Amino acid sequence: MFETVETTLHKIYEAVNFIKSRTEMSPLTAIILGTGLGGLSQELEIESEINYQEIPHFPLSTVESHSGKLLFGRLSGKDVMIMQGRFHFYEGYSMQELTFPVRVMHFLGIDTLLISNACGSVNPIIKCAELMIIDDHINLLGDNPLIGPHDPKFGPRFPDMSRPYSPELIALAEKIALDNRIKVHKGVYAAMSGPSLETRAEYRMLRSIGADVIGMSTIPENIVANQMGMRVFGISIVTDECYPDALKPVNIQQIIETAGRAEPNLTKLIKFLVKEL
Repeated sequence: MFETVETTLHKIYEAVNFIKSRTEMSPLTAIILGTGLGGLSQELEIESEINYQEIPHFPLSTVESHSGKLLFGRLSGKDVMIMQGRFHFYEGYSMQELTFPVRVMHFLGIDTLLISNACGSVNPIIKCAELMIIDDHINLLGDNPLIGPHDPKFGPRFPDMSRPYSPELIALAEKIALDNRIKVHKGVYAAMSGPSLETRAEYRMLRSIGADVIGMSTIPENIVANQMGMRVFGISIVTDECYPDALKPVNIQQIIETAGRAEPNLTKLIKFLVKEL
């Protein structure tokens, strides 16, 4: 059963009021850090730090490498909010629960959302430890966070998704990457529920329908952010190569280590992007 809109709004306002009581900042930009990508927070001049467990109705991160903190501070001279750790469908949360923080962001005044994640590549051109800017996505999670009761305060009932990732932010990131000699690709991100990794046949299917990389997150947050009128930029670090005819076993430690190798380039790109916002 879905909770009523009134209940959802009450929870959002409680979370918003609590966060406002813990920080004097009112940033316009938020960043969600994915698996193994917590290093960007070390570049932040922290003004306040809030554990997720303190925030009313906030989900809790249960996955290794997701620390579970909301950070407010200055990055590249701009006020930002960073989610150090995200939530996933496979953790048992509903789509509405795992996108709750994005709705809270909107009611805090956030208008630009930068999302990062770790992913596997099904495109032989895109290799391990490289970056891919997300230009579009394929939702294979089997659910949608907008299903259920609706209220105009959330945005349109049927939001347009023809450009789910901001063309302006993509162009800006590409220019930054070129100017700073950071190798980036651009492509399509597909999401499946996990937590098991995909089979060879599934990787073939994903490539055949137009995916370049595959992950287990990002899309629900993107859908809700688009509904609420935010600009969204998405970027993936490739942590494993999922080529069916040369597939090798992989584990979470390898994924985290590979993310760590690529993280300096991601951090540099995000810092310059925030500076230009």
